[in-house]
Amino acid sequence: MEFLIIVAGIILAYLFNFVNGLNDAANSIATIVATKALSPLKAVLMAAFFNLVGPLVFTTAIAAMIGKGIVDPSFMTSQLLLGAMSGAVIWVFSASYFGIPVSSSHALIGGLLGAGIASGGLGAILWPASGTAEALLFYMLLGGTFFAFLFSAVCMYKKENWRLYLIPAFLAGITFTVPLLIIFDVVQVKGILAVVVFIIVSPMLGLISALLLGLIIMRLFQKSNPGKLNQAFKPLQIFAGALQAVGHGANDAQNAMGMITAMLLAGGFMTEFEVPFWVIISSCLMISLGTLLGGWRVVEKMANRITKIRPYQGFAASAAGGAVLSLMTSFGVPVSTTHAMSGAIMGAGASRGYSSAVKWGIVREIVAAWILTIPAAAFVSGMVYLVIATYM
Repeated sequence: MEFLIIVAGIILAYLFNFVNGLNDAANSIATIVATKALSPLKAVLMAAFFNLVGPLVFTTAIAAMIGKGIVDPSFMTSQLLLGAMSGAVIWVFSASYFGIPVSSSHALIGGLLGAGIASGGLGAILWPASGTAEALLFYMLLGGTFFAFLFSAVCMYKKENWRLYLIPAFLAGITFTVPLLIIFDVVQVKGILAVVVFIIVSPMLGLISALLLGLIIMRLFQKSNPGKLNQAFKPLQIFAGALQAVGHGANDAQNAMGMITAMLLAGGFMTEFEVPFWVIISSCLMISLGTLLGGWRVVEKMANRITKIRPYQGFAASAAGGAVLSLMTSFGVPVSTTHAMSGAIMGAGASRGYSSAVKWGIVREIVAAWILTIPAAAFVSGMVYLVIATYM
């Protein structure tokens, strides 16, 4: 029975990566499809290929965090992992069916939390060390206050209304402070703490980066012919989309790698947590296959319903989103590709005007799905684990 549970868990992990690619295909190709830089088929083929390349470029630090950084390894049984995978797959597949862009990474983390708590209570979860969250909050508030003060001083110098920029500057300060703390290893932002923080930071980081890049492009090419500018940016947009696909594959494909390796470890097939090469390749292939088939309902919402994207904005969104993913993946931080890219599309659209260019009603629907993902996946996984523990 134990062997069958492990086999079922590995199959579910592959299915998870498949639906991950199915849902998150929109992240890599939405802007390319929207601007007709590539046909939908060519865009999906490109994203599938670079999703496959991504995990081979970066380390497997995220896989290790997923496999042994959320739930205490002493509670990591094959039944718990099977329950966690079930909840995550059900939530992501359901979201893909209804065209809702959710975070596959957060669905899996929610699954681990739900199954872990059902198995061993709150003590089964690896909470941050005492004082870590408080230190992080202090630095975030400090960074936000510094940015707000800086922007207010600039506004007063230019005799502009500084109150209009106070809250955006404060949020920007928080957004850029967290990656700096990680890069310079000031605070150990790992595990559950990293997940919670980057629910807010990753979309903000994508939004601000794309907004700034979009504004810079508009300023540099303000006297250029719009038609020629659009044609010039289409090849650059394809390149940026490939960069984003590499980041997506590198970050998200590691989710299944971590779960499969944890399954093998729990079943006694391994003595230490080290991701086998065949697991890396097979996980890459499954996420690429999901991307190849494409989650077209999600693509339609990301490409057309958030904002009307022009080629230079598509370039700004993909370049910003890809840069955020690559940077965080290199430091082993599992950020949501959906959150980062959705934020980047919002930022690119907002470069034409905050209130008019972005359909904020659609944005609120997407954010609501983000908030629900972890608790929904946790609830389903907890129920599945209890069934498995009772009858298997």
